[in-house]
Amino acid sequence: MQPLRSFLAQRFPALASRDFAIFWAGHLLSLIGSSMQNTALPLLAYRISGRPFDLGLIAFAVTLPTFFLALPGGVLIEHVDKRKAIIFLQIIMMLDTFALALLALSGIIQIWHIVITSLILGIATAFEITARQAMLIELVGRESLPNAIALQSTAFNLSRVLGPALVASTLLLVTKNGEGWIFLINGISFMAIFFGLFFVHARYKAPIEPRTRSMLEEFREGLQYLAKNSSVALLIIIAATLGIFALPITQQLPVVSTNLLGQPGDTKSIIDLRNSLLYTAQGVGALVAAFSIAMNNTARRRGLRLILGEAAFILGMIAISFSHILLPTLIVISLMGWGAVTQLATMNTLIQLQVPDTLRGRVFSIYLWALQGVSPFGSLLIGWMTQNLSLSTTALVCGLISLVIIGGIQLFHPKVRYAAGTGGLT
Repeated sequence: MQPLRSFLAQRFPALASRDFAIFWAGHLLSLIGSSMQNTALPLLAYRISGRPFDLGLIAFAVTLPTFFLALPGGVLIEHVDKRKAIIFLQIIMMLDTFALALLALSGIIQIWHIVITSLILGIATAFEITARQAMLIELVGRESLPNAIALQSTAFNLSRVLGPALVASTLLLVTKNGEGWIFLINGISFMAIFFGLFFVHARYKAPIEPRTRSMLEEFREGLQYLAKNSSVALLIIIAATLGIFALPITQQLPVVSTNLLGQPGDTKSIIDLRNSLLYTAQGVGALVAAFSIAMNNTARRRGLRLILGEAAFILGMIAISFSHILLPTLIVISLMGWGAVTQLATMNTLIQLQVPDTLRGRVFSIYLWALQGVSPFGSLLIGWMTQNLSLSTTALVCGLISLVIIGGIQLFHPKVRYAAGTGGLT
């Protein structure tokens, strides 16, 4: 047992913290339930309406609150107990999921029900993500923070592998209202994280400072920091580009499984299985990325990792335009999953290591706003383009736009990948 503990402490220093280990285990269980819902919900919505635009509309509803709430949320989170805030927000998310399950199990669910429950989920998430990310350093300290971020990403992406697999088996076993039972399982899974938080102590917690200035003044201080630290500002511009033109393309996987890969005579079971395979492939690529970063998150490789992650995702988008066979598409989706996690985890680490503790909530909320706050408009844009131009055209156009913007930043502003001791491309 002792050699195992020594190995874990060496490879995964964040797990040496009892508090982080408890939080991580509970969060993993909760994430598996959320991944199951994220897989089943778009499929249910597309079956109800048959319109790609509705997939974008649902994504718009779940991410729109981030556009309005992420920035003030970053200021508020710095003045509250983050552990208690997460518990409260997780309870709201659980109740919202139970309501969605009840609607689905009763057979009365409609698109507008999904939009409303997604909006409520988005409001809670806008605050919860910032609180959770800001709490990591309180559990593990600054030295183990990069490993904690990577392990969080590993948990998220492990759930993206397990979730779709469980969805496929559930829908095959439960032919009537299977999605409703999946939503119910997700609601129950929320209990794991907030029960775990009752046993967690933030040993590296900084004293909560009372508010002495207005929210606007505190937010302005965060913007002043970005004005003086162009490397962080450029990472946020990259995040905004991904949020508008790139990441929302993954919300159209039901269109890939139904239209791009569709064959005459496809049954519902075949489409469901193909959809789950696509989500699983995405999760496998993401899990490989997250685990490799958790095993080796040294500063000298971060610059190269950022470029490779960006290239894998953007080129994968372009490749989707020409892929109409299942196996090559699974490979492309897997590479996109790897690229998404690689670049996002690297950007998260670069930003958090540079930002002072007193500004972490505010600066991270700006990053979250750029990545997810603007993505509702990206979701609507890509949903509209897919419905009117086809998914192949949408993926090609948005992929080329992302390549020009992000490639231009990397080419003309190389300091973005040298931030916080990345060591360049060594």
